[in-house]
Amino acid sequence: MDIGNMREKTVKWIGKYKYLALIILVGVVLMLIPGKKEETAIVPEVSVSPPSVSIREELEKILSNIQGAGRVQVMLTEKSGEQIVYQTDTPSSDREDTVIITGQDRVQSGLVQQILPPTYRGAIVLCQGADSPAVCLAVKEAVSKVTGLDTSEISVLKMK
Repeated sequence: MDIGNMREKTVKWIGKYKYLALIILVGVVLMLIPGKKEETAIVPEVSVSPPSVSIREELEKILSNIQGAGRVQVMLTEKSGEQIVYQTDTPSSDREDTVIITGQDRVQSGLVQQILPPTYRGAIVLCQGADSPAVCLAVKEAVSKVTGLDTSEISVLKMK
C-alpha cells in the first residue's frame, strides 16, 4: 500500500463524511469550553440586632406592671439565635435541593419554611419588689412563659 493510494482514500472519505466530521469537531470544541456556572449561595439571614432586645424590652415593660414589682431590668442570654429553615425539595435520589424563588426584582432567595425563635440559656431580672416571694414567683412564671426557660434558670434579684 503506497502513500498516494492512502491519501486518495482519505480525501474521498473526508469528502463523503465532511459534515459528520465537522459536527463531531464542533461538539468536541463545545465540550472543551468551560461552562458558566451560576450558583446562588443561600446564606441564612443574620439579624444585626438580636431579637432578644425587643423581647427584653417587652418583658421589662410587662413585668413592671406586676403588682409590687416596681422598676424592672431584664438580661437574657441566648444559647442559639433565631434560625431560618429553608424549604427543601427531596427528589428520588438522596440529595436535597433548596427551593429557590425569584422575586420581581430578579433577586433569588431560598423559600423559608419556618423561622425558629432563639433558645435561651438563662435570665436575670432585677426589680424593686424582689424582696416579696409572691412578686419573685410571678416574675419567674412570666419570664418562663415568654422564653421557655425553666424557673430554675431565672434569677430574680432586688434592685438597689
